[in-house]
Amino acid sequence: MLILTRKSGEGIRIGEDIRVMIVDAKEGSVKLGIAAPEGMTIYRDEIYERIKQENVIAAKASSGDFNKVTDMWKKMKK
Repeated sequence: MLILTRKSGEGIRIGEDIRVMIVDAKEGSVKLGIAAPEGMTIYRDEIYERIKQENVIAAKASSGDFNKVTDMWKKMKK
């Protein structure tokens, strides 16, 4: 892991397309601004971990589960 010291208004580059700026720094928290190509997804760590957990759960679903959801969806559309 690379560890850098930056002050408010300073930033870093990741490759040529991503720029991370320190927008504000207060005791105990830092506000970041991230400029990245359109379409690139950026998540907070806790959100990314939740998505991974949900994907594992979804991958364990059976075809019977899928059929139940499909049936419910069809009933809702009527």
